[in-house]
Amino acid sequence: MNAGAISAVVFGSDQGLVGQFNDVVADYARKTLGNLTGTPRIWAVGERVHARLKDAGLPLAGLFTVPNSVGAITPLVGKILVESEARRGHGEAVELHLFYNRPTSGAVYEPIGQRLLPLDETWRRDLGELPWPTRNLPEVLGSSPETLRALIREYLFVSLFRACAESLASENMSRLAAMQRADKNIDELLEALNRVFHRLRQSGIDEELFDVISGFEALANGGRPGRGRIRNNSGAALDHDDA
Repeated sequence: MNAGAISAVVFGSDQGLVGQFNDVVADYARKTLGNLTGTPRIWAVGERVHARLKDAGLPLAGLFTVPNSVGAITPLVGKILVESEARRGHGEAVELHLFYNRPTSGAVYEPIGQRLLPLDETWRRDLGELPWPTRNLPEVLGSSPETLRALIREYLFVSLFRACAESLASENMSRLAAMQRADKNIDELLEALNRVFHRLRQSGIDEELFDVISGFEALANGGRPGRGRIRNNSGAALDHDDA
């Protein structure tokens, strides 16, 4: 088996209104994989993140379509597991990494990297020290190696499913935040335009009132405009001189 081979799965988005969603996860994957020893082979989930990884010069192993619903996550995870298992069977991969955006309360989302394989010794030891929740201890039926492989497959499936689901949740949160910002900008623009409209409308009314009053005074003075002071609707004083 090639001891330097590394496989990675990067989850992106092909939808609009997500801002720097693909750039953030692609840059994080590039920096993380650049610190590892070995040649990475990357599966991209999404054409846009695939293009960004390609522009970064990272070797790509394949492209998967971003699921458009929760029900489409399971078939995607199955395809990824089949590809990963095939490469491990040919000795092409020792490590398997996941990169995706995870929802957060403050910054909407943040990039996350997770190594799935090989199993971390510290993680395995900590897991083994956890107390069993009931008094009925589990028993292994059949071959222990087969059971272990089945548990590892379930672990990979759950990890990939969670990564994809959290990536989709981050994508939707990013789109919602962008729409909220756009809605706020529209409200602010409408408020500013309304202020300009009312100011121009008031100015037009003041001019018309001034013309009417000037004409009335001119008629009252025998055709000669008089001198006086009038106030417009805003309270400002207006002067007009005798001809």
